[in-house]
Amino acid sequence: MDTLGLLLQGFEVALTPANLMWAFLGSVLGTAIGILPGIGPALTIALLLPVTISVGPVSAFIMFAGVLYGAMYGGSTTSILINTPGEAGSMMTALEGNKMARAGRGAAALATAAIGSFVAGTIATLLLTFAAPVVAELAFVLKPADYFALTVLAFTSVAVVMGASRVRGFVSLFIGLALGVIGIDAMTGQPRMTFGMADLLDGVELTVVLVSVFAVGEILYVASRYSHGQEKIIPIKGKAWMTREEWRRSWKPWLRGTAIGFPMGAIPGSGSEIPTMLSYSLEKKLSRHKDEFGKGAIEGVAGPEAANNAAAAGILVPLLTLGLPTSATAAILLAAFQNYGLQPGPFLFTGNPELVWGLIASLYIGNFMLLVLNLPLVGLWVRLLYIPKPQLYAGILVFAMMGIWGVSGSVFDLGLMAVLGLLSYAMRVYGFPIPPLLIGLILVPLAENQLRTALAAGQGRLSVLVETPVSMIFLSLALLSLFVPIILRRLRTSA
Repeated sequence: MDTLGLLLQGFEVALTPANLMWAFLGSVLGTAIGILPGIGPALTIALLLPVTISVGPVSAFIMFAGVLYGAMYGGSTTSILINTPGEAGSMMTALEGNKMARAGRGAAALATAAIGSFVAGTIATLLLTFAAPVVAELAFVLKPADYFALTVLAFTSVAVVMGASRVRGFVSLFIGLALGVIGIDAMTGQPRMTFGMADLLDGVELTVVLVSVFAVGEILYVASRYSHGQEKIIPIKGKAWMTREEWRRSWKPWLRGTAIGFPMGAIPGSGSEIPTMLSYSLEKKLSRHKDEFGKGAIEGVAGPEAANNAAAAGILVPLLTLGLPTSATAAILLAAFQNYGLQPGPFLFTGNPELVWGLIASLYIGNFMLLVLNLPLVGLWVRLLYIPKPQLYAGILVFAMMGIWGVSGSVFDLGLMAVLGLLSYAMRVYGFPIPPLLIGLILVPLAENQLRTALAAGQGRLSVLVETPVSMIFLSLALLSLFVPIILRRLRTSA
């Protein structure tokens, strides 16, 4: 069946009353957590994993998609009104958006952010609709050695790009790899790294790690840096809509931001920060109003916000077609698939078309819902910023503990959650990035299985790992991601 026919079937799934409710709930939650500083989509989805285990996978992922897109919308509100990005991808929006708000143009800044997010999200979802089936078909020709090389590329690129230090990135990656191999070896039946503890024979529960790293570690980190001073929220001033001149200056940055964000979101390790920075730099170079940058240029809000939302759709292409997460949120979505006994990849499109196309169709619906929720109701969302931070973070911590206890009912898992939470807090304090840990933990079973399968097929020959053109390309890219930054740094130093 052609793509349009499958998409129509997806709309039949997504437009059922129950799934519309889940899409609306996800959009509301996503907007709320995007607005609240210190809380992002990765943390929210990690917290929702234990409580959605009894919900069907289609409804759960429709809600998760609403959370992912909603956080992109909501993050711009705090960036503009209190100069505090609610989500990492909204950092660049704060540069110009807050200046616009201080100059009495806050309403225009919020409008261009919301409309730009809608335009970029819709175009990027269209690209996802037609690109994903093509990539899934190509994935059928990949051999075990190719998949192993692909995971190596994911490991190296994420460890190098994330964080300020390559060494810290690899330390974080190896912590994730170590956690991922705990338990009974599937091929030999031997326990690995269990230290004689029966509770570790089944491995480390993925939900426990996700909730520990994002909820417990993040809350401890935010609480340790909590300031008792009241944040000054700039009141929304100006017309509730954009002027004709603001429309004229915004529509090209929306399109350029989409063109940057979608492909960058699909690249391992790029996240949403890099495309928004590239979009901001591009708009600054192309703008006819360069003197306004740093003082409140609307292009500096329109472009990065579009790139931010387009990147959110971009991460779904490698995730759905190859099972490859390219960001922390994508890693948690992959964990959610595994919680339901599903493995993203080409067979997901043939084995679970209702899930895949229902999810893609829900992105169109959720995008429209978010535009309606954000433009007229922005004043209501701003009220969330008045929630006292100590009560908010304490509530999240209690909810996290209840979720882990509800899933496992194990005191050992609660203790493990506390230990991993303290570890992730220490990692944040000393600048160790979190995404490499997650991606190492989640991808190590796939990498190990494909490596062993490839070696078994090659009768133990290591050369089998570089016998296909695809594996050679992926491994070459992995080596380039390791050594090119070092070479460039030395060239700059010698110059």
